[in-house]
Amino acid sequence: MAQAQKGDQVKVHYTGRLADGTMFDTSREREPLEFEVGSDGLIAGFSNGVEGMEVGQEITVTVAPEDGYGPRHEEMVREVPREALPEGVDVGDPLRAQTEHGEIQVWVKDLGEENAVIDGNHPLAGQTLVFDIELLEIVPTA
Repeated sequence: MAQAQKGDQVKVHYTGRLADGTMFDTSREREPLEFEVGSDGLIAGFSNGVEGMEVGQEITVTVAPEDGYGPRHEEMVREVPREALPEGVDVGDPLRAQTEHGEIQVWVKDLGEENAVIDGNHPLAGQTLVFDIELLEIVPTA
């Protein structure tokens, strides 16, 4: 039986959990995820975990922060005046922020009456991630 190799287009279903078992995402109730094995489009630990799988196979892959969303950088967390944020913003909302290095995506970590905390880290940065992956198809190339 064929195995998924670097460069193959594949379709998978997955469930992502934190190390404590908290689920943060799943494709089970939507279309399968389609991607190129080994491409830069996904976190390395997930994409590399699919390499060598056979259609129908299910595996569990544990992804360390450096192969996932990277380590947390506390210097990327800032307190800002709440009035600097758009009207109607809520905790968890993504925003764009201007830095000396250009525009970056941040998310609202906390909202106080006068101040807010914004975080430039990915919400899953610094976390060990566990993915249950099922390879559904190796997509034929034309």
